[in-house]
Amino acid sequence: MESRLERFREIIKEKKLLDSTLAILHWDIETEAPKGGQELLSQMIGNISLKAYEISTSEELNEIVEFLKNMKNELNEIDKKEIENYSEEMEKLSKIPPMEYKAYTELTAKAQGVWEKAKNENNFSIFKEYLEKIFNYNIKFGKYRNPNKNPYDVILDDYEKGMDRKKLDEFFKDLRENIVPLLKSIQEKKIDNSKYIDGEVSKCSQVLISRFLGEYLGFDFNRGIISESEHPFTLTVNMDDVRITTKYIKELPVSAIFSTIHECGHGIYEQGIDEKLKYTLLADGASMGIHESQSRFYENILGRSKSFWEPIYEKLQEKYTYLKDITLDEFYLGINDVKASLIRVEADELTYSLHIMVRYEIEKGIFEGKYKIGDLPEIWNEKMREYLGVVPENDREGVLQDVHWACGLIGYFPSYALGNVYSLQIYNKMKKDLNIEKILKEGKLHLIKEWLGEHIHKYGKLKNPEEILKEITGEGLNSKYYIEYLKEKYSKIYNLK
Repeated sequence: MESRLERFREIIKEKKLLDSTLAILHWDIETEAPKGGQELLSQMIGNISLKAYEISTSEELNEIVEFLKNMKNELNEIDKKEIENYSEEMEKLSKIPPMEYKAYTELTAKAQGVWEKAKNENNFSIFKEYLEKIFNYNIKFGKYRNPNKNPYDVILDDYEKGMDRKKLDEFFKDLRENIVPLLKSIQEKKIDNSKYIDGEVSKCSQVLISRFLGEYLGFDFNRGIISESEHPFTLTVNMDDVRITTKYIKELPVSAIFSTIHECGHGIYEQGIDEKLKYTLLADGASMGIHESQSRFYENILGRSKSFWEPIYEKLQEKYTYLKDITLDEFYLGINDVKASLIRVEADELTYSLHIMVRYEIEKGIFEGKYKIGDLPEIWNEKMREYLGVVPENDREGVLQDVHWACGLIGYFPSYALGNVYSLQIYNKMKKDLNIEKILKEGKLHLIKEWLGEHIHKYGKLKNPEEILKEITGEGLNSKYYIEYLKEKYSKIYNLK
């Protein structure tokens, strides 16, 4: 058995090295690569993806895994879980024809550049053909994998195990019934606190603050970097090379603050995975929902609290000089201003999940044959009107605002809303173990990072989302803490009865 296990390790390490190479190529294509070089990079990504696919579905690896599955009682916890995870992934991949998989990876690599061009030129028609192909591939792949199941349910399960349309419909219904009335009550107040954060800040000053915030939160710059991209993201080469980006907008300087804090939440998670999981298939987040719970926890629960800024507000005022005459209390009101906005990444904490509902219902409608890709700009605008009461004036502010579909991340968006809910469940337990207010006021963020590392980060994929939640909170997904948090926080801010 030992020789088989050793060979399994060798093959998986080879696969992980290819994955790391792909990560670097994706980083390059999304940050530094010249436009003229994106065609070649896309071909390189397709070629290496095919090699990784061939390793994952090889007869040799399949035979080794089948042997080890029969010996699972003799395996340690890590080997057993990795064999289990690999078997699931291999089953998914083996049902997709290799050349179709290669073509799809090349398509999504190219589509990101096309999306950026379409967004910059405010021209959905440029991107339409690519988007149609991406959705068609996902529908086709879902059917390949399970012809007896709706392909969207198949895809949703990839991002959050056990999730499907029925569960999400109930989940979003609960959020909608509680958030929309609260939003209307706030809108009736007609209070505009955005004046406290309106201003202009040079890119240079924003870069310095982003670096400072990363260090303050505990992001390890010896094992990570921060750069700039059209759409902020986190990319992991491995746990010792975690790369995050933000976007600097001169006239919207607070944007970079919160995208940096958000991405640091992802990055700290990746850097906190136990060293013993390196080069295994478990060196990743438990799920996208759990991953988003970490980024949303840092961005909103910590980053939008007044206590977080108390020790560092003067530091922020030094670089964001327009804040010199804005008190911390006013700044707190500004960063928690509630306003129905067009852009998801700029959305306030309260309305954010409504943006996710728009995307979820569109994805579901496409998979169910209800919507056509060519009609998405109009469908998008109508749903924005229905849920948020605002309508984009152009596609740049509407259907083209997110890069996710260009990357092939179909079914990913619900993870953001799930992450919001998970984050409050986790926070509710953390408050019983730690004096969060005291920790924030004293600037001892390492204590929070250590708690998260011990309860979540170190496990990687060794534990699934349900196991993590139940071990921390004693229950599964429960939106009541999130809803109570929003009602309490914003009723206080807006003096609601």
